[in-house]
Amino acid sequence: MNLDLTGKRALVCGSTQGIGKAAAIELALLGAQITLLARNEERLKTVLNDIPARGDVRHDYLVADFSNPDLVKSVVECYVNTNRVEILVNNTGGPPAGAASDAKLDEYLSAFNIHLICNQILVQAVMPCMKQAGYGRIINVISTSVKTPLKGLGVSNTIRGAVASWAKTIAAELGPFGITVNNVLPGYTLTSRFESLRSSKSEKEEKSEAEIEKEMVSDIPAGRIAEASEIGAAIAFLASPAASYINGINLPVDGGKTPCL
Repeated sequence: MNLDLTGKRALVCGSTQGIGKAAAIELALLGAQITLLARNEERLKTVLNDIPARGDVRHDYLVADFSNPDLVKSVVECYVNTNRVEILVNNTGGPPAGAASDAKLDEYLSAFNIHLICNQILVQAVMPCMKQAGYGRIINVISTSVKTPLKGLGVSNTIRGAVASWAKTIAAELGPFGITVNNVLPGYTLTSRFESLRSSKSEKEEKSEAEIEKEMVSDIPAGRIAEASEIGAAIAFLASPAASYINGINLPVDGGKTPCL
């Protein structure tokens, strides 16, 4: 099985923590050169030192906030003028919890810009060099809500579904150029996002966080919460040459929790 990413550059979004950081590490272990993208430059500098490097590979980073799509566009377009990117990992934190019917219009618009519009900007920026290389991997980190909407995550469910449909559409458009587009759907994962959801649920239901986590785990056949590295490994596989004929899929990485096929 060919998992070698030597000579490939991966642009990994939201990579200062959680799944983004884990994906950057797993891709680097396969030989990829990593470009981190996030909004906090100090954290980017710290994480850069945690990314393993083979031989003379030198990783780097870009600073941009996804709440400002114009800035993302400017930063990434400038970068690809002198750097070829073969792997793009679209990943950013999900919208706040809450009922869909209670959400303000601005919450929907903000989430749409952060998740779908910025993804589109990034794809359009890296697409020419992927086509030129005849090799491209676009991996979107979404949520199992694409398969089954999750209670209390109204805005997230809505926007994640839109991103999944967008990804399926461009998978068909870019497939002829050797570019694959796939979605990774993490289940509960030990990240700051999970901690926030657990805390919010604990406060709302007036139960301890330990009780809440036990209830959450009870629905998972694997019997535990995922480590971020396990999601990162799935992302790295989809980025590899071995995954060249996998295109346009939604891949749950959830320990078997999602009830549908």
